[in-house]
Amino acid sequence: MTSAQWIELIGYLGSFLVLVSFLMVSVVKLRLVNTVGSVIFTVYALIIHSYPTAVMNACLVLINIHFLWKMTHNKAQYELVKVQAGDAMLAHVLSLYKDDIEKCFPGNSVDYAQADKNYVVFCGSLPVGITLGKEENGTLELLLDYSVPEYRDFSIGDFLISRLPEDGIKKLIYRGNVENHKAYLFKMGFSDHDGVYEKDLT
Repeated sequence: MTSAQWIELIGYLGSFLVLVSFLMVSVVKLRLVNTVGSVIFTVYALIIHSYPTAVMNACLVLINIHFLWKMTHNKAQYELVKVQAGDAMLAHVLSLYKDDIEKCFPGNSVDYAQADKNYVVFCGSLPVGITLGKEENGTLELLLDYSVPEYRDFSIGDFLISRLPEDGIKKLIYRGNVENHKAYLFKMGFSDHDGVYEKDLT
């Protein structure tokens, strides 16, 4: 392969990453992939002496870095709202994210009507997380612990773990499907006891 072809491949790679970034739901991932693509495209533009393209992509890199810094240093302000079973707002949010919930927990046949502890996490006016469970003697068995895609960065989990003890919850257990959930559980400090995941909050 000639050097000209290698240079062209660099340009295609940069373009591909910039385009792919716009398909990502997570804003953080979008910014990260877009930054990498823009850096590569800046290098490509400099090699072919296309200075206006290089300047534009270098500016995109700086813009992305600025917003990534803001995202990591300005923590989301969450609010925990306890709701009753059958609450219309809870039913609406569950319905709204039904397909994504099924994707996150494939094959989950849990009846959420069993839940006697129902929490919705808000960020501003937006519902961004749902936690449903059955409580017995301070132990909450999680039936659903879901965050919307844009806020799937472990911050809601940290928030819940800090706030649930205020409602008398001393321990969390999870027995459901962990196909897409295991990394989250371990990140949150759950331990695996023969397929039952437990986390002490005391």
